[in-house]
Formats: sequence, structure tokens, C-alpha cells
Amino acid sequence: MTHQHFARALRTARLFRHHPARLAIAPLDHSISDGPVVPRGTTIDGLTARLAEAGMDAVVVHKGSLRHLRPASLSAMSVIVHLNASTAHAPDPDAKYLVTGVEEALRLGADAVSVHVNLGSLDERRQIADLGQVAERCERWNLPLLAMVYPRGPRITDPHDPELVAHAVTVAVDLGADLVKAPYPGSVTALRELTDACPVPLLCAGGPRRSEPEVLAYVRDVLRGGAAGVAMGRNLFQADDPRRTAAAVARLIHADVDPRLEPTAEGQRSERKEAVLA
Repeated sequence: MTHQHFARALRTARLFRHHPARLAIAPLDHSISDGPVVPRGTTIDGLTARLAEAGMDAVVVHKGSLRHLRPASLSAMSVIVHLNASTAHAPDPDAKYLVTGVEEALRLGADAVSVHVNLGSLDERRQIADLGQVAERCERWNLPLLAMVYPRGPRITDPHDPELVAHAVTVAVDLGADLVKAPYPGSVTALRELTDACPVPLLCAGGPRRSEPEVLAYVRDVLRGGAAGVAMGRNLFQADDPRRTAAAVARLIHADVDPRLEPTAEGQRSERKEAVLA
């Protein structure tokens, strides 16, 4: 193994610190797009420390937030620096622009970087070009790249359509991503077809706000579909007890139990429907 390959393997191993094939990532990059993500009464460092204590593998933050995290908060968790952003108040909120680069992320101590692309947005061309350029810089510096690709734009009517999600994942893989975050494609069967064809670990987005039992049922569906885990933000940092919910999610993802043997959200809905029909 060359020194360059060793460096990339070492950083990847830091990400998969709790399980060799599964990841529980907490994106906290919503702060620029939507405003503060930190619950009242705490700080970004305090929230990150809770997530680390809960057993999450990594957080995704912007470069400024990273400067306010104590090393002790990250001693048991990796940090992914998010490279592009936009705000919900922009004329086109789906347009993401680079706000930092791979070299600065490395100087700040990042274990990996991430880039968001909205497939089908009016600004798609720029975002795809940015992803390709970032992938080249990551290859040069041996830094793992997480591509967050969502079907999202004026012509997208169903962002969970399996064909659209498959296209989003393909874009990420073809441009050099080491990890992909994409929406859940609607069913365990559709997700299994997608993960069977995906050559890199696939993480499902956390999706809309859910209760804690619903969150865990969703995670079971994600694992049953063959995904490596979740990149879940608001269902953790907006939870009544972020540490408790994050710990439950992390335990489920890092367990060595075959998720196909666990009850799932889809299975529970099917059982309830059958009971009603009976």
C-alpha cells in the first residue's frame, strides 16, 4: 500500500470506527440554509459532545462551526466539513455554492468533506461541476468525499422516485464520491435494488420529523434495504433528548443483528392493515 493509499484508508477507518460497514452520521450543516440547529440552552460544542457520547460516527459541520468545537468533543467521533451552502431566503434556495475548499478543510482537521448537489435544480450545472472538481482535489489529497445528491428542482414532482434516486446516486458515484447520501427511495425493495448496484456505501437521509419510535423503525427499513446507515440531522438535534435518540439510532446501526429479522416500519404498517381487513 502506498503512502497516499494508506492516508485515505486511515481517514476512512476513522469514519467507520464503530462498525466496519455501517455509519451513523449527524449532519449539522442546516445552520446556513435554515438557521440555528443548536437546541436552546446548549452550544454547537455541547450538542456535538452529546452526539459523540451517543456513539455517532461523525458530524457534518461548516468550517466556522468546526473552530468552536473542542478536541475533546471530537475524540470519539470524526468530523466532515461541508463545502457548499445556500440559504432558504435566496431567490433559488436549491442553488449551492462552494464556500470553502478541500485544502482549508484539511488545515482545520477534517477527516472527510461533503458536497451537496440538487439534481434537477436550475443551478444543476454549477453544482455538478463543483462536485467533479472537489472529487479531483480529494483524490489528490486522499480525503474521503461524501456526496449528498437529492432530486430537487422545478421539474421534480417526487424526490423519492426510485429512478430519480438511482440517477442521483449514479451521478455521485460517477464523479468520484466515496460515500453517497440520498433520499429513501420509497420502499425497502427499491432501496435493496439500489444498494445492490451501488459500489460505494449508501446512506439514507433522515427525512421529515418523526417520533423516536418512528425514527427507529425507519432506520430498520434503511438497514433492511442494504444501506450502510443514515445521515440524520433534524430527527436528532430537534429531538426532545438528542443524546438518547442518537444513542438508540447508533446502537441499531452498529448492531451485528441482521436487520432483515427486525420489525420494520413497512412491516408494521402491513400488519396493521391486515389486522384491520381481518
